Amino acid sequence: MAEQTTSSIEIDAAPAAVMAVIADFASYPTWAKGVTVADVVATTPDGLAEQVFFALDVSPIKDEYTLAYTWDADRQVTWTLVEGKMLRALDGAYVLRDRGDGTTEVTYRLALDVSIPLIGMLKRKGEKILIETALKGLKKRVESIV
Repeated sequence: MAEQTTSSIEIDAAPAAVMAVIADFASYPTWAKGVTVADVVATTPDGLAEQVFFALDVSPIKDEYTLAYTWDADRQVTWTLVEGKMLRALDGAYVLRDRGDGTTEVTYRLALDVSIPLIGMLKRKGEKILIETALKGLKKRVESIV
């Protein structure tokens, strides 16, 4: 995968609380802008989502796709595209860092590729929109329930 877009945000909660919200895919349509469906289709033996089907509508990206997830306790979760209609690749991660003061720094990395020709600048803009809306939504959701 080529270039990644990365951004970080500080959330006023412990890493476990942040990861619990990230792992609660059923609630994504209520806080993750543009996500209209988030259905877990396969789980790991310990009950975490292994594959999740999404319907997304965030301009310039509208697609239905399935992601495969890999979990590393309260430190990070990574994902990669299993299949999509418009997306050819979607690799990303939430990386959590305990700041030791009750807050967590969350870094979101994302790299995507679409099946339609799209100049690099527009692709990076799409990634940035996805990341910024996801981080802001995650922060608001976590801080509203802790």
